[in-house]
Amino acid sequence: MELSFDKPKRKMQNVKFKTINDCFDFLPENELEIALALRSILLETIPNCTEFLSFNVPFYKRHYSIAFIWPSSVLWGSKKTNEGVRLGFAKGYLLNDEIGFLVKENRKQVYWKDYTDLSQINENIIRSYLINALEIDDLLALNRKK
Repeated sequence: MELSFDKPKRKMQNVKFKTINDCFDFLPENELEIALALRSILLETIPNCTEFLSFNVPFYKRHYSIAFIWPSSVLWGSKKTNEGVRLGFAKGYLLNDEIGFLVKENRKQVYWKDYTDLSQINENIIRSYLINALEIDDLLALNRKK
């Protein structure tokens, strides 16, 4: 009997982007439309944020990661995590979510909202959650300095 001690193969994402524009260029039209609308809301609400790729999708931060846009065409490893486009909040567990807007499932920290159609996007609600997330980001940064 022969034993194998090879490490198990890691499941990789289906694509690897160098820039955020590469990510958006990859998306099918319906996801692109939603992703660009969410991106516009994020950049207008957090004008001084840093936009960067992490896990192959756009993330937005000021002091810490605040939010991300995860199109379903970009897999998590080898797994499709959602339909449409996911707007995620890195510290969703700290947000005021009295209306139950965000999906929590069994997650401890990251909460989100999925969009399958542009008409589902409510800018006012998203902006209020982003403003709340910014306040939390500022408080965390202030506490870190103390």
